[in-house]
Amino acid sequence: MNRPALRRIVVVGGGLAGHTAATTLRAEGYDGDLVLLTDEPCPPYDRPPLSKELLAGTVDDTALRIDHDIEVRTGSCALRLFPDAVESTTGTEPYDGLVIATGSSPVRLADPSPRVHELRTASDALRLREALRTASSVAVVGAGWIGNEVATRAAALNLKVTVIDAASAPLARALPAALAEHLVPWYADLDIDLRLNTPVDGVDERGVHLACGGRVDADLVVMGAGARPATAWLRGSGVPPALDGAVEADATLRAGPGRVFAAGDIVRWPSRLFGARLRVEHWEHAAASGRAAARNLLGLAEPYDPVPYFWSDQLGHRIQYVGHHRPADTFVLRGNPAGAAPWAALWFEGPRLRAALCIDDPRTARDARRLIADRVPLSIDRAADPDVRLNQTAL
Repeated sequence: MNRPALRRIVVVGGGLAGHTAATTLRAEGYDGDLVLLTDEPCPPYDRPPLSKELLAGTVDDTALRIDHDIEVRTGSCALRLFPDAVESTTGTEPYDGLVIATGSSPVRLADPSPRVHELRTASDALRLREALRTASSVAVVGAGWIGNEVATRAAALNLKVTVIDAASAPLARALPAALAEHLVPWYADLDIDLRLNTPVDGVDERGVHLACGGRVDADLVVMGAGARPATAWLRGSGVPPALDGAVEADATLRAGPGRVFAAGDIVRWPSRLFGARLRVEHWEHAAASGRAAARNLLGLAEPYDPVPYFWSDQLGHRIQYVGHHRPADTFVLRGNPAGAAPWAALWFEGPRLRAALCIDDPRTARDARRLIADRVPLSIDRAADPDVRLNQTAL
């Protein structure tokens, strides 16, 4: 392998993407200086358990293993990027290779206080877990993935739970409204009060103030209103963020100029598989893109083109999504969403499957992922039949 001469690599970001990039560099044989900067006070840890096992109290630590020969700078917030150095709150770090993996920052309506919580860090999860033990009511702002997982945990503790969202359906950023409507009864099944079409314009000492003039009183308020790429520190550098804050990269995740690569929540890349530029904010992409960015920084030049995949356990159901769909794709229901699970929603371009949303149906999710990756043409009529296994519908 003809690798460029690299003497000092800096990885900015202590999440899974940054951790995976750093450990991959060592696994691939890079033996130069390697520094990982994280703005948190602790070394890298796994984040999906924050709204699951850590919040439930079944685990207390989700630390990720890090090699002793990786220099980790905790409490180091990136401030500015130069062509050959990163300026941070702990000093200036020169580099001749860089991986940017600073993740996302939460959308806030109010600063965290004893009554207002967010869930982005381990300390957030531990603080919320303790608060839930003494609360009797919780208002969750945002019916997205994290908001629903928090609401599920609060309902399991027999608290009065209200979920508030400005959209007309839950998971509005991820699913078409007509499909997301089938999830609405799940909230009632857990005695959760779901308020849709209800914008929030503030939080006070009593709870949530609604834009319509009403309010929801609660002991605790949890903000789950989404997140934005943490890329403001790149302004004025050679890696200008797009209007939505994402970093535009090429097919190898190079974000240049120079030997600069990006990974995780912040990166948007061109996918040949889907014919679109994609940006994904989930665990598997963080790990895969961190690995790809590291390998390509070392000179491999491998295109990054995975089948996106994510999952969530919420409201008594497992939701899995694979692929990437567009409004113009042919939409097919597999099973009856108004009945009992399992069921799935499929999106096609011609006979080619582009995406699948699977409810309590892991086998269909596994089949869909392989069929999408292999571009296998399917019989749409047979694929819609839940009594026929999806991988048996190939033409």
